[in-house]
Amino acid sequence: MIPDSTRLPIFFRPQPVTLLITSPKQILLITLFILLCFSGLIEARQSTTEARVDALFEPVNTDSTPGCALSVMNAGDIIYKNGYGMANLEYGVEITPSSVFHVASVSKQFTAMAVQLLVNDGKVSWDDDIRIYVPEVPDFGHTITLRHLAHHVSGIRDQWSLLMQAGWRWESDVVTQKDVINITSRQQSLNFEPGTRYLYSNTGYTLLAVVVERVSGQTLREFTKDQIFEPLGMSQTHFQDDHRRIVENRAWAYEPHREGQFGMRNSVPVFDVVGASSLFTTVEDIAAWDRNMYTGEVGGLDGVEQLHESFVLSSGDTISYKRGLIQGTHRGMTTIGHGGSDAGYRSQYIRIPDHELSIAVFCNFPGSGPELLSRLIAGLYLPNQQQSVTEQSGSQRDQKNRIERLSEDLQELEGIYVAQPGDRIISLTYENERLNLNIGPGLPLQPLEDGHFAVDGSGLELRINPPGTSEIGHLYFIDQSESDIYVRHDFWSPEPGDLEEYTGQYYSSELGTEYSFTVENGRLRFHHRKLDSQSLFPVFPDAFRSGGRTIVFTRDEDHQLNGFRVSDSRVWGVRFERIQ
Repeated sequence: MIPDSTRLPIFFRPQPVTLLITSPKQILLITLFILLCFSGLIEARQSTTEARVDALFEPVNTDSTPGCALSVMNAGDIIYKNGYGMANLEYGVEITPSSVFHVASVSKQFTAMAVQLLVNDGKVSWDDDIRIYVPEVPDFGHTITLRHLAHHVSGIRDQWSLLMQAGWRWESDVVTQKDVINITSRQQSLNFEPGTRYLYSNTGYTLLAVVVERVSGQTLREFTKDQIFEPLGMSQTHFQDDHRRIVENRAWAYEPHREGQFGMRNSVPVFDVVGASSLFTTVEDIAAWDRNMYTGEVGGLDGVEQLHESFVLSSGDTISYKRGLIQGTHRGMTTIGHGGSDAGYRSQYIRIPDHELSIAVFCNFPGSGPELLSRLIAGLYLPNQQQSVTEQSGSQRDQKNRIERLSEDLQELEGIYVAQPGDRIISLTYENERLNLNIGPGLPLQPLEDGHFAVDGSGLELRINPPGTSEIGHLYFIDQSESDIYVRHDFWSPEPGDLEEYTGQYYSSELGTEYSFTVENGRLRFHHRKLDSQSLFPVFPDAFRSGGRTIVFTRDEDHQLNGFRVSDSRVWGVRFERIQ
């Protein structure tokens, strides 16, 4: 008990004063007063933080641009939410936290949970062969398990790349689940042997959705509604398996016109494929899912933990992709999340488990950058966290290990470097006495010890076996799960007359379609009955690039052209035979 003569300081006054306490009642009143003052300070800080959050979205918070919806959560409880910009430009509808967005690949974690619920019930196992449930998948000579599919280590080719190579037009041709199964059934090879490497493939999650449907007897939309969304109270969430279905409060998506103004063009997916994508939800509903990560109300805590299970490749490397979730870091903190991109929609849902902080940013236009926004917002709510050493850019080697290399030595390393499988191409160019790695923008290479280079701003290092060794022009990345060797080729500039050899028609049984090539104005041109014609740009002998694809023409024993293989980032080596 505090004696009556005790004097306590009173804060939050212009001048410090003291008060003589004469009764317990006074103590109670003073305590309440102090708590109210502290509460006011907390609210003021929250208000300041929220104002800084709002400022991040200020460029799109207008009545003439698309925008974003946001929720910030603490263990599933929303501590801030807002909407910025327009959900529908034609009718002047604003984005609110209740706006429904197509969240693209954020969908995958929900598909993984649907499979986990079947695992919990003993109806399937993560180690089951996919062909038990989807016999349409060809026998590639290797078992592909549900686990392989969930972690993107199956080697199975990506559905969107396959369909676009076959002539489907993005945002114009409706794609169904049947289309995906059909084109998957036509494939004659994998990108790689299951379990040996990681390569993102949407096909895996579409196949997992088919497993849920065939085992449960319900569509994925029905199963997840009954087993996940309704139990968690996610009333505005569903898998959209019919693109014609009306969705209340839907945020439409847009892309900028060539002049750079929003609203000039609609940009929405028109497919009825679920599992890898097609979840419709709100930043408010996602809070219930976020809470489930801590409570395990659906799936149990063991089931939630299974979603976070890592996969170890046959090489012994552990990948960062879990089951519909990606582990990363931000300022030294572990993050778990996933982003999404379909047509004009962009989304990001990220958790920082150690602080029970989560952020969802859903947007309806390209270039919105929800991943960057979510990390900036995390920095506002956790301002005292320091940047991790592993996130600092550049190599951490001592400067004394750097060596001077003669300019002519660096210049000899210029060229095209190609890895197999997949005809993945990178190039090295020499400019201003520096060697640059060209993957999108040019990245300068900083010489370390002989043959080793640090890639500026990336934390990556690579080795190029220099001239004079037994493996001239071989390049590989150091300490990466991808240990492929890239083989050097000289830059190639064929004469216009040399291109006539490649003209003609070619057919792929894997895609069920034809390509043809002509020479126009000194360029080899690609043609397809549904796709826009494109010019091909030579990269090395018999190889061309166009629109993110590599086409490598092949020859028989007599050195006569007999076809080609086409590859992009997620589909490697689809075969075409020459028919004319």
